[in-house]
Amino acid sequence: MPEYCVTGGTGFIAAYLVKSLLENGHAVRTTVRDPGDDGKVGFLKELKGAKERLRIMKADLMVEGSFDAAVDGVDGVFHTASPVLVPYDDNVQANLIDPTINGALNVLKSCSKASSVKRVVLTSSCSAIRYRDDVQQVSPLNESHWSDPEYCKRYNLWYPYAKTVAEKEAWKAAEQYGIDLVVVNPSLVIGPLLAPQPTSTLFLTLAIVKGLQGEFPNLTIGFVHIDDVVATHILAMEEKRASGRLICSSSVAHWSQIIEMLRAKYPQYPFENKCGSQSGDDNPHSMDAGKIMELGLPPLKSLEQMFDDCIKSFQDRGFL
Repeated sequence: MPEYCVTGGTGFIAAYLVKSLLENGHAVRTTVRDPGDDGKVGFLKELKGAKERLRIMKADLMVEGSFDAAVDGVDGVFHTASPVLVPYDDNVQANLIDPTINGALNVLKSCSKASSVKRVVLTSSCSAIRYRDDVQQVSPLNESHWSDPEYCKRYNLWYPYAKTVAEKEAWKAAEQYGIDLVVVNPSLVIGPLLAPQPTSTLFLTLAIVKGLQGEFPNLTIGFVHIDDVVATHILAMEEKRASGRLICSSSVAHWSQIIEMLRAKYPQYPFENKCGSQSGDDNPHSMDAGKIMELGLPPLKSLEQMFDDCIKSFQDRGFL
């Protein structure tokens, strides 16, 4: 039974990946910045099989060599650790761009020293695909499409900029080191909460449902259920035929359509009703997830299902 390393274990995708791998009987190592912070990592220790088969190890995206010990001796590495854009962050270079790019390169460098590692699966994003002037002309977007860094700069879209540059650098490094790299490009990930507090996309969703921000993003984007994202990562690692990039995206919608759908079903909540003014992020498009279907992934879950699972978990945890 292969042993795997998952970087950034407290992240939304990473934590579910750790959970799924443990349930499948694997020994798992996961990296976090502070293994002693029980408030953040404690929930991982409660996962089924964690006591017997989970090691939580210290590593930092910005420190070269800090992943050496975590990846040495494992069969495969899932590099999911990556900063998420915090709104109103003034120092986007230091807090987002550098850790995203350098983190990927540091992990790949560590993997290149570990003779045990047979494959690395990198979590990129559909935001490394869909930001370009001709997005409507070339839709449906597939794995051959890339976001244009100049487009991202023009609209101050720093998260897609970082993800695009980091993925391109990762492909170069994998070639240089002779690493078998497969990249998963998920769209916006929705589903039930696993960690004690909602982070990233779940935090945004909760804020929109509760009307906490004053507006919702002017954003047309693909959405995808966390279960489908985890299944795609495992397929990317274990299916020999998996190669290159893998788009993992269900339906594309504008946030206004999501709010309309949820308001009809959950009228008790004070949803945001004002749309933000950010431009460059609302282009209608579609994503082609045919490649993961050909590799054997079952049909992707619907918008209704992913948001119902999400809202129910917020209710169960007392956030709503």
